[in-house]
Amino acid sequence: MRILIDECLPARLKNSFVQSGHECKTVQDLGIANKKNGELLSLADGEWDVLVTNDQNIKFQQNMTGRKISVLVLRANSGRLADVLPLILACRSALASIRGG
Repeated sequence: MRILIDECLPARLKNSFVQSGHECKTVQDLGIANKKNGELLSLADGEWDVLVTNDQNIKFQQNMTGRKISVLVLRANSGRLADVLPLILACRSALASIRGG
């Protein structure tokens, strides 16, 4: 699966996904940091399977109808690596069931 990590999460998080066999980049890797969510989703749609973020408001701000990309929202106390790493097992489980669109 092709996973894109939002800028609100630590770049080192991608190592956890790569170790699981996923292709993973950050928005910084791609040079598309500092984009608003709608623009970011448009740029990533069709190129990436999943956007991983901790922006819990994204579901209220964006209409996902017709998009091929899925969004996985991490519910952690913060975007710090120490707070999101414990969620990796749940992420792997969720990624196994995610289907684009």
